[in-house]
Amino acid sequence: MINKIHSNIINLFCIIGLILGLNTSFASGDTRNVKEPVIPNSCITLKASNKNLTTTIQNQLNYCASFKKVVKLDISDNKNFHFYSGPLNIPSNGGLLISKGVVLSAIPDPLLYDTGNKTCGTIDNSGNGCKPFISVKNTENSGIYGEGTIDGQGNSIIKGTKKTWWNLSSEAQKLNKSQNVPRLIQIRNSKNFIIYKISLKNSPNFHVAMGNVNGFTAWGVKINTPADARNTDGIDPGSSTNITIAHSYISTGDDNIAIKAGNGPTSHISILNNFFGKGHGMSIGSETTGSVTDVIVENLTMDGTTNGLHIKSSKENGGLVNNITYKNVCIKNVQYPILLDMFYQKNTKGNKIPQFKNIHFDNIKVLTVGKFIFNGLKDNNIQVTFNNVSIKKGSIIEEKYLTKIGSMIENSTGNICPNYQ
Repeated sequence: MINKIHSNIINLFCIIGLILGLNTSFASGDTRNVKEPVIPNSCITLKASNKNLTTTIQNQLNYCASFKKVVKLDISDNKNFHFYSGPLNIPSNGGLLISKGVVLSAIPDPLLYDTGNKTCGTIDNSGNGCKPFISVKNTENSGIYGEGTIDGQGNSIIKGTKKTWWNLSSEAQKLNKSQNVPRLIQIRNSKNFIIYKISLKNSPNFHVAMGNVNGFTAWGVKINTPADARNTDGIDPGSSTNITIAHSYISTGDDNIAIKAGNGPTSHISILNNFFGKGHGMSIGSETTGSVTDVIVENLTMDGTTNGLHIKSSKENGGLVNNITYKNVCIKNVQYPILLDMFYQKNTKGNKIPQFKNIHFDNIKVLTVGKFIFNGLKDNNIQVTFNNVSIKKGSIIEEKYLTKIGSMIENSTGNICPNYQ
């Protein structure tokens, strides 16, 4: 009986959508059948040491990959749990297994990460002077596993200076320039990469960034970096497809997740059973030129983020954002629980027009007062559907060029969000 009623409601929405001239298609998410990852066998175990083990780790990564096995990092007999390394490359069919209690730390020496022009660790107009700590490029079927930690040491003094990577980022912001600092993990032109149960912290820049990736799974990942650490996005899928981020905790200094499409289309994304602490929210954009389509965000709690469900773009880097579904989301202590903005950072120049279509909000509960902003373009309305969206009485709603089915109701009660992890 309940299923029949639900079906009738959906049919009614579709009819209303047709009357209003809306396309009422729904997102499909990751097309893969994603299950909890299984840790591969290791072919060698390395013991923790206070030495720079970059060469040792890299050599073993290359060797073990030839047997489709991973390198295990473990605590040494004298209870040392630290591994120190410069940049590493993960090859196909291999990867790292970091044991519980082990910390793999990125050595804060800009010379190790420099891309050739001796600009890593400086401020300029490009910000492309550093290699990432862990690079995954042109690979298949590899990953990073275990209950250990990868520490980007963004809060540590850069060798040869008196400042940290994060200090450099703050200075760049004041000068309206770019910092040259390493990302923690960068995945490019690859297939089927897994990050499983690892803790990531203190990245100098983005924790996980990807481009042109087909198949990525983050499962049981914990990202915990201070809220004032600038440009430390949690996980950023860009120009990629078939992405699942599940059962994870993300608290950081910028977007918790930011789905981007600056260099090509991004599609079929599933964000499932997660918790966000500090950060700038569950974001799409601002680069949407290549189109972002078929995204499902389901079973998400956000407590303390600046923004909640955030789609941002502008005429400078806009494009199609279509078939986005938010379902079973609980939001608490968030200034802007829902923010859909076609004028992000007041960018009004350009001819790349943002289009936000088929944005579905289903069973959304906002437990604290916030400001809801829908900022569309004239003759190019934001198109949304609200179904069982409950907000706190006294909230502020600003709507500009918005076409909607349903409405948000000021009937939210309670003060505890579920733990979907």
